[in-house]
Amino acid sequence: MSEPGMLRIHTDGGARGNPGPAAFAYIIERDDGPDIEEKGFLGAKTNNVAEYTALVKALEHAARLGARRLDICTDSDLMVNQMKGLFKVKNEGLRPYHERARLLFREFENVNIRHIPREQNTRADRLCNEALDGAEGKAPRPAVRARPLAPANDARLDTVRADVVDCLRAVASAWARGNPADPKPEDVWEQLLTILEEGGVLRPGRPR
Repeated sequence: MSEPGMLRIHTDGGARGNPGPAAFAYIIERDDGPDIEEKGFLGAKTNNVAEYTALVKALEHAARLGARRLDICTDSDLMVNQMKGLFKVKNEGLRPYHERARLLFREFENVNIRHIPREQNTRADRLCNEALDGAEGKAPRPAVRARPLAPANDARLDTVRADVVDCLRAVASAWARGNPADPKPEDVWEQLLTILEEGGVLRPGRPR
C-alpha cells in the first residue's frame, strides 16, 4: 500500500447543528496490521471543531504508532487550506486545535494533508455518524436545505464579510498562477458555505 513508515489516514468530524451534537472519527491504514478505526462523541461543538478534533486525535495516535510519514485525507477543505497556510484561522475557537495540529506535524518527517470529496471518505463519515447516532439514540436526521437566518445588525456580519473576502482573494491569487482547477470551484463553494454557516448567516444544511 505504501512505503515503510507511511500511514494513510482518513478523518471526519461533524455536528448536527452549529454548534450542536458533534463527533469525530478517523481510520489509520497500515501495512503491518489491520486498519485502526476510532470514533467518539464530543458534546456540543461546531462542525469545524469536530473536524480539527478528528485530525488532532489521529495525529496523536499515529505518533504513538511511531509513524514517520503521513498521508492524511479529509473532506474538510477549510481545514486543509488552513493547515497549508492558504487561509488564516480567524475563529478563536479553532486556534488551539490548529496550533496543536501544527505542533504534532513536527513529530513526523513528512505530512501530506489533502482534500478529497465526501464520497471518497465514506468509511470515516459512517463512523462519525455512528458516534452521533449512538449518543442521540435515534436514526440520522433527514437532510435539509440551508435556510437564511434573520438579518443581524452587529459585528458578526462584518466578520463573515471579511472572511469571505479573504477567501476570495486567496482563491483569486491561486487561480492567477495559471491553474483554474486548483482549487476547484466546487471546493471554493464548500469553503464559502462553511464560512457562512460558521458565521451564523446560514443554518447548516449539509447532512452528517
